[in-house]
Amino acid sequence: MKPRSTWPLGLAALAVMMFAAPSFAEVKLPSVIADNMVLQRGMKIPIWGTASPGEEVTVTLNGKSAREIADKDGRWMVKLPKQKAGGPFELQVAGSNAITLKNVLIGEVWVCSGQSNMAWTVRNSNNPDEEIANAKHPMIRLFTVPRLSTPEPKTDVEADWQVCTPETIPNFSAVAYFFGRKLHQDLGVAVGLINTSYGGTPTEAWTRYDVLQSEAAAAPIVERYATSVKNQEQVQKQFQERLASWREAAAKARGEGTRVPRRPRAPYGPGHSHAPGGLYNAMIAPLLPYAIRGAIWYQGESNASRAYQYRTLFPLMIRNWRHDWGQGKFPFYWVQLANFRARKDDPGDSDWAELREAQSMALKLKNTGEAVIIDIGEAGNIHPRNKQDVGKRLAVWALAKNYRRHVVRSGPRYDSMTVEGNRIRLTFKHVGGGVMAKGGLMLEGFAIAGQDRKFVWASARIEGDTIVVWSSQVLDPASVRYAWADNPVCNLYNQAGLPASPFRTDRWPGITVNNK
Repeated sequence: MKPRSTWPLGLAALAVMMFAAPSFAEVKLPSVIADNMVLQRGMKIPIWGTASPGEEVTVTLNGKSAREIADKDGRWMVKLPKQKAGGPFELQVAGSNAITLKNVLIGEVWVCSGQSNMAWTVRNSNNPDEEIANAKHPMIRLFTVPRLSTPEPKTDVEADWQVCTPETIPNFSAVAYFFGRKLHQDLGVAVGLINTSYGGTPTEAWTRYDVLQSEAAAAPIVERYATSVKNQEQVQKQFQERLASWREAAAKARGEGTRVPRRPRAPYGPGHSHAPGGLYNAMIAPLLPYAIRGAIWYQGESNASRAYQYRTLFPLMIRNWRHDWGQGKFPFYWVQLANFRARKDDPGDSDWAELREAQSMALKLKNTGEAVIIDIGEAGNIHPRNKQDVGKRLAVWALAKNYRRHVVRSGPRYDSMTVEGNRIRLTFKHVGGGVMAKGGLMLEGFAIAGQDRKFVWASARIEGDTIVVWSSQVLDPASVRYAWADNPVCNLYNQAGLPASPFRTDRWPGITVNNK
């Protein structure tokens, strides 16, 4: 990734490209600035829109005003002074016409993004009837961005802010809701949740295309997309032919009462949900530069087969968002992949374990955090229904790091190892009052290997805040791995009840190192 100053498209340039050039007869606002919205407390508040070129626009909120002249393309933006939490207020926008936005609150705003596990709804999570019936939170506001991929940045989305009620919460993101509810309950202020998520999508779709072009590790993605664009006319023609044949077959099947064949998938290329930059253009760009406290993220399943590449792609996306939002290194917290798939008898390699490792490596970026859920997944369901604990574990990161609450935010994290004869001693960070084997006296999930890289299950014992690992089959140990599997048996926790993050002490090449 190029340094910030040399990126080919900064925030100002992006704004120029996003807005069209014709004159506008009246003042208009994007849909994210509307009735029922939550504005971020404690920082300047951008309000923007369009008007006739040269028109003066004045924005007033809670007795504070700011004004600006629309530029030659009809674009304008003001920044209101910082405000404390409160409301409801009315926000007035005055130009050749007047707009009054009602029921506006000032509090905490979070962007909630990712793939299907972030999109997963309250209706389909644990205890849905009870959760929906109790979702009476007038100070929590919900905004859901429609799922869309476009080859160019959009300026707006078709959505609105909704007050959190039993009627509005069923189809909202469960992780986002349980995260926001915890913040609201602990902080006592309004919380605005912007859900912009799309199932089955890779991280490169959420990253600006020219940023991907500047990164060598993303070259295979860029090349594949360029080829698809070049061949799009022929590909689309073939797709339409397949689609026409499918419609005939489907109609015949319905008439005969037989099974309808599967609809052919849209071809990869512009507008596809996997197209690099496509989701950024349609589902992130229109939100800029709405003031936010930070972002939460649940994604990675679609990149698991390319986990080694994800080491670069994931932090690249985070830096991209931070750069374009223009708010500095805002908080960015994510969910590490849950346990999933059938369990194996012997220790071995795992692309999901490598993806978890790639996620954890992004903690090198400042103001980041990772919620570990290696204990609450489901072997047969890539969408585990316990979204309550996922939201809570994300929330404790925000409460500890951003709101100065005295809560333990993380389970144990591997720090260092020392070889002691035929044993390896491990040290940890975030021991949270001490490490423990949950549910029993013996630690599970540890494997050990020598330089031959052949792992065997190991014995492990807690000694103070360290863990000693050994096996009679490995006399000269070189590496320890813990919970290194798609769906591991593991029980290392801290006294705060948070699970340890899976880890390995070696840096041997994994099974995804050459996957692009």
